[in-house]
Amino acid sequence: MSTYIFLQHYWWLIVSLLGAILVFLLFVQGGNSLLFCLGKTEEHRKMMVNSTGRKWEFTFTTLVTFGGAFFASFPLFYSTSFGGAYWLWMIILFSFVLQAVSYEFQSKAGNLLGKKTYQTFLVINGVVGPLLLGGAVATFFTGSDFYINKANMGNIMMPVISQWGNGWHGLDALLNPWNVVLGLAVFFLARVLGLLYFINNIADDALITKCRRALYANAGLFLVFFLAFVIRTLLADGYAVNPDTKEIYMEPYKYLNNFLAMPAVLATFLIGVVLVLFGILRTLLKKTFDKGIWFAGGGTILTVLALLLIAGYNNTAYYPSFTDIQSSLTLSNSCSSQFTLKTMAYVSILVPFVIAYIFYAWRSIDKKKIDAEEMDEGGHAY
Repeated sequence: MSTYIFLQHYWWLIVSLLGAILVFLLFVQGGNSLLFCLGKTEEHRKMMVNSTGRKWEFTFTTLVTFGGAFFASFPLFYSTSFGGAYWLWMIILFSFVLQAVSYEFQSKAGNLLGKKTYQTFLVINGVVGPLLLGGAVATFFTGSDFYINKANMGNIMMPVISQWGNGWHGLDALLNPWNVVLGLAVFFLARVLGLLYFINNIADDALITKCRRALYANAGLFLVFFLAFVIRTLLADGYAVNPDTKEIYMEPYKYLNNFLAMPAVLATFLIGVVLVLFGILRTLLKKTFDKGIWFAGGGTILTVLALLLIAGYNNTAYYPSFTDIQSSLTLSNSCSSQFTLKTMAYVSILVPFVIAYIFYAWRSIDKKKIDAEEMDEGGHAY
């Protein structure tokens, strides 16, 4: 039994890490959302599109891997959220498909819609993707409208375990203002990371000056929404699990208690926040500093990882139901079998090698900053 519990926690760590990396990689969406705000000339827009266009596959692949890992390790979450809140997830996925199509077809000869239409699609994905993903993650803390009846597994006519409590199927999450607050925090964080990436990746003084200017407002708005959500979450009641009876109940200051009970996770969160602030402030205060993306990006991964860990660790329901609190999903009542988790754990040994390949490919792509001359030379350009 102790091995099974360890595997449940191990796979929540893997899923949380993938989710944290995904939030960092949303700098692609954040950069695209600024396409018409900063790119006042066709040349500038082309440099911006090519800057993010060389990384969009990483974001898309991580999103799919995140969903796949969740499905394999915690299938009841997958069937409940992806099956019940399908309108929310379908809009998110459609916006990412729209992004992929836009990159590949905007510069194709004879495209009927025109380049600006495809660039508009990129902006739509840049706004919708981070906003809705942030709103979806917020439900890990605020709860969703669903109920579960595992007895239905024996129902031959309708073996449906989980059902959504309303006809909005996920879009109802946007009616909770705190879900919207985190969605806006993720949106402005993505824009901040996008600006920092442009500063690091593009060699054009006029465009970089605009990026540094835009960083003030976007960083300020990110901090306002992020701090509001974190403070509210730490002071709110949380969904706790009795380790003996498995009963789920409301515990005052649950997520604050989780931080205090797990000092390593709290340290990870604080280090992440400091790194994000350092990356932003250093870039704003020193005009020649262009490495802010690496500090803020690494800090983003650590901060999001810590938040996801307190959502699932320390006897916490990571996907709570405010319709029927006992239907809330925990690591133990929603996971795969011990055999499945153990088999996948062996496969996960390959993850460091995949990360190493991504690092190598990233370095190879970004050896030289993008400039106007490169855009005029032809070759592969979006």
